Amino acid sequence: QVQLVESGGGLVQAGGSLRLSCTASGSITSINAMGWYRRAPGKLRELVTTITRDGITNYADSVKSRFTISRDNAKNTVFLQMNSLKPEDTAVYHCNADITTMLGVIMNYWGRGTLVTVSS
Repeated sequence: QVQLVESGGGLVQAGGSLRLSCTASGSITSINAMGWYRRAPGKLRELVTTITRDGITNYADSVKSRFTISRDNAKNTVFLQMNSLKPEDTAVYHCNADITTMLGVIMNYWGRGTLVTVSS
């Protein structure tokens, strides 16, 4: 059994910052790519950013230069530093990871999400 648990969401004013964390636990051999997705009210889920195990990153155009993804492989944790937040960043942010389990199977996992609300 593998779980991803996010934390760090909350209410912030426009222009403010938040830092999200997501920790994977369970029957894990290794974690490959990790990433953050978000789902705003009334919209489809969208990619925010991803990071490979070696640290190669990819960002949606809407968050480039404002958001930074990083990870701590030793702690099975991925972070999302969000600066200069805008009301349009309001969404539930979900962690995602490709994990090789102790059975040797590579599976994709999702966290339940953490709500980020940016007030104007």
